Amino acid sequence: MKKALLITALLAAAAGAAQAQSATYAIDPTHTAVIFEAKHFGTSTVRGRWDKKEGTITLDKAAKTGKVEFTLDMNSISSGVAPFDGHLKSKDFFAAEQFPTAKFVGDKFTFNGDKVATVTGELTLRDKTNPVTLTATNFNCYQNPMLKREVCGGDFETTIQRSQWGITYGVPNIPDAVRLLIQVEAVKQ
Repeated sequence: MKKALLITALLAAAAGAAQAQSATYAIDPTHTAVIFEAKHFGTSTVRGRWDKKEGTITLDKAAKTGKVEFTLDMNSISSGVAPFDGHLKSKDFFAAEQFPTAKFVGDKFTFNGDKVATVTGELTLRDKTNPVTLTATNFNCYQNPMLKREVCGGDFETTIQRSQWGITYGVPNIPDAVRLLIQVEAVKQ
């Protein structure tokens, strides 16, 4: 009986220790960027970014699990050309007045060793939700010497078909495929 109680106590302690590995990280907006790339009539590549973003990442490196919640302010889109930014915010593209935010929630992480390899979740844009997988091209965690806290992050990318979110302006002359490049760093809380 004592042996069974000891084993139960050890298992409970081990389960508690495994749960203790989970940590929450806040997105650092100064070291995070979401950039889009789209071909323009098959000629050049149009690029832009969203300047306002926020979110959190929960990461359990031992269990190889996590969750990310990331929100973009669609009115903060910046291509470097104000009239074009206005067109991107219009109903032709992001309808930012009607749908002021886009949100990605991902809870399916895969790892390559101790590094995040992919994050799969759902992107909600223009009130439509579709699955998206972000692939890491780089991932690392480090002890930030100024903050005295752990920072994790990396570079991620995916290509989406904008028509899945009802953005069909200019298709097929302006291709449906849009590449998203995400640079993210998040600070352990």
